[in-house]
Amino acid sequence: MNSRRPARIEDYALIGDMQTAALVCRDGSIDWNCLPRFDSAAVFSSLLGTEEHGFWRIGPAVPTGVPAPYADRRRYRGDSVILETEWDTSTGTVRVIDFMPPRDGETPQLIRIVEGVTGEVEMTSAMSARFGYGQHTPWIYDDRGRTAVVCGPDSLWLDTAVPGIEKDGTVRHAFTARAGEWVVFTLSWQPSHAPAPDVPNAEAALAKTAGFWQEWTGQLTYDGPYREQVTRALITLKALIYAPTGAVIAAPTTSLPEDLGGGRNWDYRYTWLRDASLTLSALLGAGFRQEAEGWQQWLLRTLGGDPESFQIMYGLAGERDLSERQLDWLPGYEGSAPVRVGNGAVDQLQLDVPGEVIDTLFVAHEHGVAGCDGTAALHLRLVDYIQKHWREPDDGIWEVRGGRKHFVHSKVMAWVAVDRTIRLADAGALDMPPADRARLVELRDEIHTEVCDKGFDAVRNTFTQSYGSQEVDASLLLIPRTGFLPPDDPRVLGTVAAVRRELATPEGLVHRYPTAGGREGLDGLRGDEGAFLLCSFWLVNDLALAGQVDDAVELFERLLALTNDVGLLAEEYDPVSGRQLGNFPQAFSLLGLVDSAVLLGELTRAAEPVMAA
Repeated sequence: MNSRRPARIEDYALIGDMQTAALVCRDGSIDWNCLPRFDSAAVFSSLLGTEEHGFWRIGPAVPTGVPAPYADRRRYRGDSVILETEWDTSTGTVRVIDFMPPRDGETPQLIRIVEGVTGEVEMTSAMSARFGYGQHTPWIYDDRGRTAVVCGPDSLWLDTAVPGIEKDGTVRHAFTARAGEWVVFTLSWQPSHAPAPDVPNAEAALAKTAGFWQEWTGQLTYDGPYREQVTRALITLKALIYAPTGAVIAAPTTSLPEDLGGGRNWDYRYTWLRDASLTLSALLGAGFRQEAEGWQQWLLRTLGGDPESFQIMYGLAGERDLSERQLDWLPGYEGSAPVRVGNGAVDQLQLDVPGEVIDTLFVAHEHGVAGCDGTAALHLRLVDYIQKHWREPDDGIWEVRGGRKHFVHSKVMAWVAVDRTIRLADAGALDMPPADRARLVELRDEIHTEVCDKGFDAVRNTFTQSYGSQEVDASLLLIPRTGFLPPDDPRVLGTVAAVRRELATPEGLVHRYPTAGGREGLDGLRGDEGAFLLCSFWLVNDLALAGQVDDAVELFERLLALTNDVGLLAEEYDPVSGRQLGNFPQAFSLLGLVDSAVLLGELTRAAEPVMAA
């Protein structure tokens, strides 16, 4: 095998079929792919280990021991997740087209087309599948000219016209890419007990995939500033929606570290109610209604019968058991261990979540998404839950493991749950007796008064992370966006100033909350983490809403500059090392980009002078 240079998180690009995804490195190696679903065990896991844990690289041939060259350029083909990667060599230029066509049936396909652009380029393909997150070596054999890769319940079928050899569990092909010619490789997953899948038609699949994304992006109604970046973010968010159920995952990876070499490594391949709600709000604001309707049905199936025992996250089909375990055979990304699958935060109490869900139902109503009796019943049971439990301490938005507190953000979102319910009732979208409405109005005022009394430090002129605490928290930046207080309220301005002073870097990048370095901090964890990109977009919004539009635009464009070469963002950014951190690509970060761009566009249009008739 060729030696690999360490790849940064931002060296990867995403391809996917809205049921699973793969990460492709700049050297042409697929280092992460779970099959057949986002949350299935990975068959290529070198992202979290070494090549021994599975990879598939296609690129220009190099001598043994020489690192595979990084591409000279790459891009997505138009508004799609079809990735084009190009190398210039001394003998010619070659392009690799990677994509996963949307599924008609249950067979996921990963298609890699090698296209000669100029001259001739000697190429190699090395495919080393390791099942069970890199733990198991498969049985590999020839089946009438097709390469079968079988391990327990899973099988992969590799098809190409190029002769290959297999040694030590790696299937290798050497070939020449000539100008104007294609060499096609396709990989299909199938249950091992099922008949072999059909050989994919790469040309037809490419046209189908391009057509799908062209039709989907044709629904985009956003026509404001930064449209190219907004479109790319929305496409990626769409790629993170599990098509069969409408569930929205937080990210397609697990255990990419928030602290390089540390233990802040979590599995994000699930549906957080909060993340999904915010993602759908971003899509609705850009004209995409079908996704909101699908999510609404997923929500009813998942919560409808028992909303009082809601979890903060679920599996792709609404599964509740997301037990956390460690994969001790994987050393982790750049030694960041442990590698975790499942997520223990599933058992946390986060009282902000009903507020986010109800707020999204409110936004959906504003955008003409029809509710139903089931949705209305679920909504009313969620607000009833808030009435009963809002005074309790909880674990907060950030899934801290340092004990429950009266987090101010959770109380604010309880207020949002009640406020939006009242407004929907007033709009006729919820059937509510006058006495019930009156009680909710009283409750809304009660929550507001308590938060302003117990969650505000008058001496420092800032809201605090929790009642009586000395710390600030980036989630406080949401206070004006929710309508809890106007953006020019002195208490809001004081809070924004405190966040900038205590949590922001000199570049304006915002950390979620104070951490304690090597010691156990407020979140019950050791180590630090990078600046949280979503929180940095929240600061953009607050600056813009307070009339500091120039400062907001400057920070927004600084954040845009942190996207990688194909427009993607991880969860966090380390301004010291200049690297992206955390799971990738991250829905939270991308929806923050969309939300800020849309807000800046609205404020810019509102500020334009009206032309005289």
